[in-house]
Amino acid sequence: MSQAGPAALIASSADDMPREWPSDAARQADMAAQHYQFIWRSLRRLGVGEQAVDDVAQQVFVLAATKIARIAPGSERAFLFQTALRMAMSVRRDYAQRREEALDEEGDELVDPAPLPDARAEEAQRRATLDAVLGALAMDLRTVFILYEIEGLDSIEIASILGIPVGTVASRLRRAREAFQSAAERARLRMQRRASR
Repeated sequence: MSQAGPAALIASSADDMPREWPSDAARQADMAAQHYQFIWRSLRRLGVGEQAVDDVAQQVFVLAATKIARIAPGSERAFLFQTALRMAMSVRRDYAQRREEALDEEGDELVDPAPLPDARAEEAQRRATLDAVLGALAMDLRTVFILYEIEGLDSIEIASILGIPVGTVASRLRRAREAFQSAAERARLRMQRRASR
């Protein structure tokens, strides 16, 4: 299977069209209705902060709207995800310096060890821990891990979305699972140490 990029998502023939839209606006609305939640969750798990994820998700769909005529019918999800991945990487680069400074100030702590007053705070703590563990994964491994383990996509669909061979998906998934387990174990040990203080 050859590498595919955004150019592979450009419409090639009308035979591929799974459905007809009366206008570009209708197609954009259909894309947003079908894929917004997936893109939002993906951006969040790809490391876009909670305060920025809504804006970045909107930017993904704005960019798709500007290129709507060139997106191959049936490739909308792949185009949106590839766009989201590039934007997440850009956001992470833009905030890398701030994150490094914050980590230097906080040390290696992932979560606040103080008792949580309610279930909402406990949920926030679990999410912060998951975000930190996912953040420890290299982006290529994290992407496959999120799509397979969190979004529930199969290897063939992931290969199609990312434009990589199925064997590469399997290899990255195996490595991602190993890295995730290691990072999760380190987080668990840190939390145990804090709890025993």
